[in-house]
Amino acid sequence: MPAKKAVKWVIFWISVAILFNIGVYVELGKDKAFEFLTGYLIEEFLSVDNLFVFLVLFNYFKIPVKFQRKVLNWGIAGVIILRGIFILLGVTLITHFAFILYVFGVILIYSGYKMVFNKEKEIHPEHNKVLKFFRKFMKTTSELHGDKFFVKVKDFRYATPLFVCLLVIESTDIVFAIDSIPAIFAITHDPFIIFSSNILAVLGLRAIYFLLSIVADKFVFVKKGVGFILSYVGVKMLLPLINPEWHIPVYISLSVILFVLFASILISVVINKRKLY
Repeated sequence: MPAKKAVKWVIFWISVAILFNIGVYVELGKDKAFEFLTGYLIEEFLSVDNLFVFLVLFNYFKIPVKFQRKVLNWGIAGVIILRGIFILLGVTLITHFAFILYVFGVILIYSGYKMVFNKEKEIHPEHNKVLKFFRKFMKTTSELHGDKFFVKVKDFRYATPLFVCLLVIESTDIVFAIDSIPAIFAITHDPFIIFSSNILAVLGLRAIYFLLSIVADKFVFVKKGVGFILSYVGVKMLLPLINPEWHIPVYISLSVILFVLFASILISVVINKRKLY
């Protein structure tokens, strides 16, 4: 997808989210509108980390750009289903076990700390446990066969690299969901706001991916920003455990997220310029 077209689609999906948020404001009020916008930004920002992994996986499996769209379309459909399951599970757990919020908080702080301070680990798709299990009962081929996920050769059915890549992407999203879904519970417990903000964030991922694939090397600090947001949200969750009266308003969380977003982009641009000189 050309850069200009990717930008247009990114603007389109952001516009859809803004229009939806206006509808939330009109129907449900200012507080719910703030919750939606904050949740949407959190999920969109955290999704950037997913997209960096997608770039690595497409390069590893040598998937041409013209076939990446199909994998992304199916991948996003799978992400929506997985997120729906995780959201339903999260709401159920919180309803019956309120303390789970503090568990979520610890998970987020730990995940954020690793992102900010640990060295980035290399991704080895061949070690993916889901892929290893899949290969026990399905043969795979290292050659692409157009945009086919499966191909029949000499009476045997094989999974092509296109499907193998999709499988790894879907299994990887399970790991990312463990971070992103708990994060929004720090903002709201309303299933409608949680699900709608997640879905609208996910729907714009394909366009953002193609834009990111062009400028990924210019935003090296964004992943650090993602880690900071995770840690901040985790702390927000744990504060009531220390003092029940300590509660960070949603508009402050929204301000923090926007500040970190723009600051991480700005720092990335500055670092990138210094590398040129």
